[in-house]
Amino acid sequence: MILNTKYTIHFPMSKKYTHKKTIRCPWVGDDARMQIYHDTVWGRPKKNDIEIFEAIVLDTNQAGLSWKCILHKRDNFAKAFCDFDPAKIAKFGARDSARLMKDAGIIRNRLKIAATIENAKRFLEIQKEFGGAKKNGFAKYIWSFTGGKTIVGTPRSLKDYHTHSRESDAMSADMKKRGFTFVGTTICYAFMQGIGMVSDHTADCFLSRNNRYK
Repeated sequence: MILNTKYTIHFPMSKKYTHKKTIRCPWVGDDARMQIYHDTVWGRPKKNDIEIFEAIVLDTNQAGLSWKCILHKRDNFAKAFCDFDPAKIAKFGARDSARLMKDAGIIRNRLKIAATIENAKRFLEIQKEFGGAKKNGFAKYIWSFTGGKTIVGTPRSLKDYHTHSRESDAMSADMKKRGFTFVGTTICYAFMQGIGMVSDHTADCFLSRNNRYK
């Protein structure tokens, strides 16, 4: 989910990124953005608070939709939500919400827009509690659910993918207790995959633990 251009990558204008001989996880398909996301972002550890908050915003808005849909709107979300700056989003008021409801480039869902704003406030509270922005306090909090380590899965096909785990259950419960919304355990598990708390590349994927060093 983390595609903030300040920290990661710019998508190429060409749609010819695809490498036919490269075997990837089965959910990726032949879409160039999906391939770049899979190859450079998904399952790779992210411990920068802005990158992590971007993932929260995008996963909040993905609920009930495909990841491909959200990924192709990522730049629109960045523009609409101040490059995913939680301090700025937390100050959004009624006018901002009205503006966002008219923005065809994002998901115009009143509940999701409200959740994004409220989640920014809760994010800042946790960030402060765990050391502040300069010390990536939120990253310290969120990575505590896996002891600071990436959990490496061993799926062999799509049917082997988990939709939640003990860790995502705990994360969901604690985030809800702290006032976050759109943080069910399934959303939390996808979020964990996106920021590299979980690495779930299938066994035949070129990025799986078995293949990446061949």
